[in-house]
Amino acid sequence: MSADDTKSYSVQKNENGVHNKAAVNGKPLNGNGVNGKGLNRVGVNGNCYPVEGKNHRETWEVKPSLMADNTLNPIRAIVDGMKLSPNPDKAMIALSIGDPTVFGNLPTDDPMLQAMKDAIDSHQYNGYAPSVGYLKSRQAVAKFYSCSEAPLDAEPEKSWEVDLQHLDSLIDDRTSLLIVTNPSNPCGSVFTKGHLQMILEVASRNCLPILADEIYSNMVFPGCDCQSLASLSSDVPIISCGGLAKRWLVPGWRMGWILLHDRNNIFGSKIRHGLVKLSQRILGPCTIVQGALEGILNNTRQGFYDDTIHFIKSNADICFNELSTVPGLNPIMPSGAMYLMIGIDIDSFPDFQNDVDFTERLVTEQSVFCLPATAFEYPNFFRIVVTVPEQMMVEACGRIREFCQRHYWSGRCNEYSLQDTSV
Repeated sequence: MSADDTKSYSVQKNENGVHNKAAVNGKPLNGNGVNGKGLNRVGVNGNCYPVEGKNHRETWEVKPSLMADNTLNPIRAIVDGMKLSPNPDKAMIALSIGDPTVFGNLPTDDPMLQAMKDAIDSHQYNGYAPSVGYLKSRQAVAKFYSCSEAPLDAEPEKSWEVDLQHLDSLIDDRTSLLIVTNPSNPCGSVFTKGHLQMILEVASRNCLPILADEIYSNMVFPGCDCQSLASLSSDVPIISCGGLAKRWLVPGWRMGWILLHDRNNIFGSKIRHGLVKLSQRILGPCTIVQGALEGILNNTRQGFYDDTIHFIKSNADICFNELSTVPGLNPIMPSGAMYLMIGIDIDSFPDFQNDVDFTERLVTEQSVFCLPATAFEYPNFFRIVVTVPEQMMVEACGRIREFCQRHYWSGRCNEYSLQDTSV
């Protein structure tokens, strides 16, 4: 068979040969020498070759990929399954979504907006960018986060403390890395330097890198200190995740980054190349925001950061103080981020089976939506976002108090009634 013969065609034939007459390379094709029903592959030289029989789908059956089936957002899985029917007589107060822009009371800083305008007016960021981001933008991030203990360059190629004993017991040869979120979502906790060092000791002893979610880095209340894991590590390689969403109050701008701290080149080239390949799945982050990034990081006022922290701390104080006196609730004062976790003494609320049931009814009766902590695999707590306007925070706490007073049962009243009836 010649090379040209591989350019083939499929033709239908009947008992007498090929349906209708055709020509290949000027040679007529007829039924001679082609017997039986079925499909034949015809080479450009006119030769016919039988095609193996195939099973054809007779009905439509379009299936999702395994990746799609196995993709899960635990928060959406809980929230989307909740039966939420707000009280029509009360305006809805959503304390569930970690988006500081929802109510318009926490605008971003003017220099950030100007940096975006400048990037647009420059006409330099309208096309595709490298998947790993513009070099200039990477340099700006590296400069902003670099310190003497954990220096960085622009190449990708280079109160809820962890139960350390339990952590160690969970590690085996299938463990790939440790994930540490600090400051914490949903807890609002900030680990001390000593606790972070103990986590690093566990990682070092087990030869495990750490993926550090530090999106709330520097969003800590006065009196607290938040150190990056990389600044404390001498041997454990750290992949630190950050972005503009929280500290700069622009989650919709969708700009984030990873910082690779690997003093001893433990990751090697394969991990770095793998990260580059993953970045190529979306053809790179938003070019306009990349163009504005240097101006955002260098020109945002310190007063903007301070004002944001002051507001969040004030709201956290209000929420904690208001709900600390509510029977059946146990709020835990945060040290940073923008959340406050509240424990539910579920036995004191016999009308509810769990935190999901509790928060569903809270919406139904009081139109206050809090996120059940089952979404974080921490049942019988709920999370409050403390970025809402102050008046709304006070109103929400009042409604939660009213709700709990209606459903709280301590058991004491029942004991007294039994004693009274026995006299």
